[in-house]
Amino acid sequence: MVLSLIPGVGEKLARKICDHFGSEQAAMNHLKAGDIGRIAEIEGLSPKRALSLARTVAGDDGQFLATKEAVKLHQKLIQQISGFAGSAVTRERMQLLMPINDISVRREMISQAIDFLNQHSKTQEILHSLFRSLSSPRNTIDRYERVVVSHEPRESLKRFCRVLTPGDGETWKDYTVFKTVTWIGSGAPAQAPDGWIVLGSKPNEEVIIPEKTLDWFRNNKRVLQSLSSTISLLSTTDKEHQFLNLLSNAISGLSQLPSLLDSLFDEGDIAKAEQVKDELWSFTKDLQKQVNLEVEKAMNDAKLALSGAELLEALSDGAGFQRKLKEVTGHVIDEAMQEATNQLSELLQGTGVRCPPVIFTSDWPAKVDRAIIDGIDSALEDKLKAQKADHIYTMARKLGPLKDLCEEAIRSLIECEQWLAIARWSKHYNCSMPEIVDHGIWIKNGRHILLGVEADPVTYGLGNAAESQDQQSLALLTGANSGGKTTLLELLAHTCILAHMGLPVPAESARVGGVESLHILAKAGGTQSAGALEQTLVELADVVSDPTPKLILADELEAITEPGAGSRIIAGMLLAARSQPDTCMMLVTHLAPAIIKAAKCDDLRVDGIEASGLDSDLELIVDRTPKRNHLARSTPELIVKRLVERSKGHAKELFGEILEMF
Repeated sequence: MVLSLIPGVGEKLARKICDHFGSEQAAMNHLKAGDIGRIAEIEGLSPKRALSLARTVAGDDGQFLATKEAVKLHQKLIQQISGFAGSAVTRERMQLLMPINDISVRREMISQAIDFLNQHSKTQEILHSLFRSLSSPRNTIDRYERVVVSHEPRESLKRFCRVLTPGDGETWKDYTVFKTVTWIGSGAPAQAPDGWIVLGSKPNEEVIIPEKTLDWFRNNKRVLQSLSSTISLLSTTDKEHQFLNLLSNAISGLSQLPSLLDSLFDEGDIAKAEQVKDELWSFTKDLQKQVNLEVEKAMNDAKLALSGAELLEALSDGAGFQRKLKEVTGHVIDEAMQEATNQLSELLQGTGVRCPPVIFTSDWPAKVDRAIIDGIDSALEDKLKAQKADHIYTMARKLGPLKDLCEEAIRSLIECEQWLAIARWSKHYNCSMPEIVDHGIWIKNGRHILLGVEADPVTYGLGNAAESQDQQSLALLTGANSGGKTTLLELLAHTCILAHMGLPVPAESARVGGVESLHILAKAGGTQSAGALEQTLVELADVVSDPTPKLILADELEAITEPGAGSRIIAGMLLAARSQPDTCMMLVTHLAPAIIKAAKCDDLRVDGIEASGLDSDLELIVDRTPKRNHLARSTPELIVKRLVERSKGHAKELFGEILEMF
């Protein structure tokens, strides 16, 4: 079993996953699609564990994001990119976008999506709207009244209905007590009773319980209508673009789906016949009342002019008078009854049952013939039985073979929507696809995109990827508080993570060397205890002495202990990292001179972000791009100067005195 070979999945869990999804192939499809919610439904699998399994299947070995800080930055990036997706299932799938070894396919798909977005913006907008309804299809878990009679065991069907095996001497007549029966194989009746389906010995699965097949399509109506609309859209779209070809391939074999879904969801004559049958008696009673009211009104309005002789004749011959009266008013009764009959005929249109020419038993008062209406009601019942059995079987036979194609198409469209969402994000932040090189990292006019404000562009690099004068593998970054040192560190981390995911990066251009791991070492919260310091030093030593290709981004490591000891510890760590040719490292620090002195090296690269003063609002004036090989001033003097301007009274005097000490 392939599932059991996945790290962290044994035979027992693999069996549980297969049972939940019905088969190993279905389980693998859900894992590959990143259907975290469905996977987490399995008893004993938390959402976190489900995500881990799906990421493993997607190709993540869990080694690249080597620190908690790296994991946090990755998650923030995914959260931001996910905001450009139209559907929840696409946002869920984006959790699988981890750094992986082979990014070539992702880069190709995203490049195609970006080009498609630029060339076919209107079509993309329509697709974006359609894809909002995308979701993972759900299988039915209902149990049905249908009884399956089969000489062969059908264990897989027992969870959905009763499955019976004919005993010795039993015939099909012994099963006529059941309303809906699927008879499989020999011994079937020559003429199937109403509600029965007779199949050969090796029928297609989808027609054995046709209600189950059709329920899958009904239960997934919203996403299938989105798929159907996509099919209709692409059928009228010129497919000259590669991404459109990708979409077309996703829906291959489903050209008949829109019309079939229309037939299923509209339900045609069946829905009409059911509605008419429910309304028939109340409708005919209203017709009877309507005719009598119209005749009564006509009688009230009727005028009969009689001569003296005719009046005497009426008194002597009552029957003659009635004939005379009927001649005057009879056409009103006939017209009212004909109109009522026409209305009933209109009601029956589309049901396959005809309206008799006469539905009343008497002229006045008008009475509907119950025998005739009973006959119509029975005809509708017979029609419904025949239509339902035929319709359900016919629709299941036509739609059943498309179920697997629909599931695969939906998974493909979710993936396509993922690429389009990344393309929208990339366009919004003016990203570019980085060049993948052997060593180092370099960004031109890179921007930190998680600040919530428009970031100043920065150009910076390390290692062979950088410009010729900046190709040292290690650098100390110094400079102003609030000058952007940590922001630059995170920008390099973003670029490294995105590039190793196969995604564009927020820069005008970039070169990124392939590494096996990213280590982000954040600021310590304060001086550590002896035990905590020892543990931290062991972890640092493991990182810097490891020869595997890696990028290390460290932020003020000196905070782990007192400054004097901190500079000596960092110097040792830097020298260890420097001896590893496949390691690049940038360290944000305020102790550059002390570190250089402790390392006894005068060729360590030191870059600086320096504040040149305060603007009219007393905010720091900072050039965010570091100056190469420059030890930048920190900003305490400028901060104190700002406090002098903003403070009052004794505090102002004190800060003024302190300022004079600089």
